[in-house]
Amino acid sequence: MEGKVVVVTGACGGIGRGIALALAKAGASVVVNDVGVSLTGQGGDGTVTDRLVEEIRAAGGTAVANTDSVTTWQGAANIVASALDHYGRIDGIVNNAGNLRDRFFHNMNEEEWRAVIDVHLHGTFFVSRAAAPHFKVQNSGSYVHMTSTSGLIGNFGQANYSAAKLGIAALSKSIALDMQKFNVRSNCIAPFAWSRMTDSIPATTPEEAARVEKLKKMEAHKIAPMAVYLVSDAASAVTGQIFGVRANEILLFSQPRPVRSVHCSEGWTPERIAEVAIPAMQTSFHELERSPDVVCWDPI
Repeated sequence: MEGKVVVVTGACGGIGRGIALALAKAGASVVVNDVGVSLTGQGGDGTVTDRLVEEIRAAGGTAVANTDSVTTWQGAANIVASALDHYGRIDGIVNNAGNLRDRFFHNMNEEEWRAVIDVHLHGTFFVSRAAAPHFKVQNSGSYVHMTSTSGLIGNFGQANYSAAKLGIAALSKSIALDMQKFNVRSNCIAPFAWSRMTDSIPATTPEEAARVEKLKKMEAHKIAPMAVYLVSDAASAVTGQIFGVRANEILLFSQPRPVRSVHCSEGWTPERIAEVAIPAMQTSFHELERSPDVVCWDPI
């Protein structure tokens, strides 16, 4: 990472903070981006980035603060410009900024939908797009995006978050395909970690309390090594992939591919579909599962 310049959005929370510190320790110059608000958009502490920058510098690292929002085209341009203005280049983007507006789908309002899509999906696109021309010119660069098993698998009360996170996985694949000819890579991490994004999980029953205690064992800083690796030149052959990091465990996620096929030479009618096609494919249907139903083993 020596000599590389990396932007980390949402850098002052648990996962982002761990990544920013680890990048700086590995020798990168880090643009610490955060707007300093709560996950619900309340407050606004512009000093959180300055404090993290001071911590990085005190440890012998190099960093600069930025408080622009990822939710606008201009804000994203300013974030990337901060790297260029201070260090003269940009080598990596870690799209970590996030928020939550959890609500069951049938109760979710427009603000709750747009607020989450704006930060996660629009923010990931805007910041990635702002860096793209510079990556093209230097013929190198790496994107690391945060997805979630809420999107990859499913979860209750997170239609906005799940849609954004699955969209990020598709966006990452498109970036990997479009930017491959410029030696630019794009990968996703689905982090399992106890952070601000998970400490609102209810624990009103013994089962829920046990799950929360298990989550607390998954420390946020353990996501950082994978992020540093994916930004580094050591990962030059890795692109278009989705990884999970779960305490001391690393997962590689599958991506959608056809699993069954049926054919009717005369063409299908609705009745024929009901009679033949669906029964033939039904054994391969996916259950309505949530992330904890699928990734249910002890992470430690």
